[in-house]
Amino acid sequence: MTTTARPEGSLYTKIENHIATVEFGHPASNSFPSVLLQRLTDELEKLSHNTDVHVIVLKGEGEKAFCAGASFTELLEVSNYEEGALFFSGFAKVINAMRSCSKLIVGRIHGKAVGGGVGLAAACDYALATEESAIKLSEFTIGIGPFVIAPAVERKIGVGALAEMTIAADEWKNAYWAKEKGLYAKVFESVKDLDTEIDIITNKLAGYNPEALSAMKRVLWEGTENWDTLLAERAQISGKLVLSDATKKALEPYRK
Repeated sequence: MTTTARPEGSLYTKIENHIATVEFGHPASNSFPSVLLQRLTDELEKLSHNTDVHVIVLKGEGEKAFCAGASFTELLEVSNYEEGALFFSGFAKVINAMRSCSKLIVGRIHGKAVGGGVGLAAACDYALATEESAIKLSEFTIGIGPFVIAPAVERKIGVGALAEMTIAADEWKNAYWAKEKGLYAKVFESVKDLDTEIDIITNKLAGYNPEALSAMKRVLWEGTENWDTLLAERAQISGKLVLSDATKKALEPYRK
């Protein structure tokens, strides 16, 4: 099971028994260039209006990382404030699409998640993981911060745990820490066990009243109605910081 070789990544959706499985992939540890973030946003918005879909599974390709966050290759190309704000708005749009989607989203977190990948896991309504699914917010190490994803992460794990992850930017937190804080609902020893549980829970959800599921989705996200504006503002903060001398210096070792 390998990830795609396409430089812009891949996105596939399979709908079966009222369950939509959305799988993203990228050769650089399932990171997201802007074009792939937009494709995922559009797909989630489309599925939100698909009456044949009762529940969504979000998963990453391959057997290694779940998601390494935003594309470093693209980040290195940002040359002005407008480009920076646009780049960071990609994850803002995806998180808002997950938030406003009328379907419950189950996250299949099979491996490590960094930065925006943690944001994706946090924006799922129910996330299941393996023991390999460690998490890290490493943004400080490159001169920025997890501003765009912070509201989604804080909503799940609280401001104390968000601060702990952000400040200890070079530290991995293991999957059981993430479960204890509320990011993951359950942690499994193997991908096989993870997939078995996902099949069980999604088939149960697919059999429930879809109107009840949608109504509960709205309840779960009450109080986040300002996120369209909030996350766009956060993207502007990162867009400005990425142009700073400190960030340019921190990013220099990543140039190929």
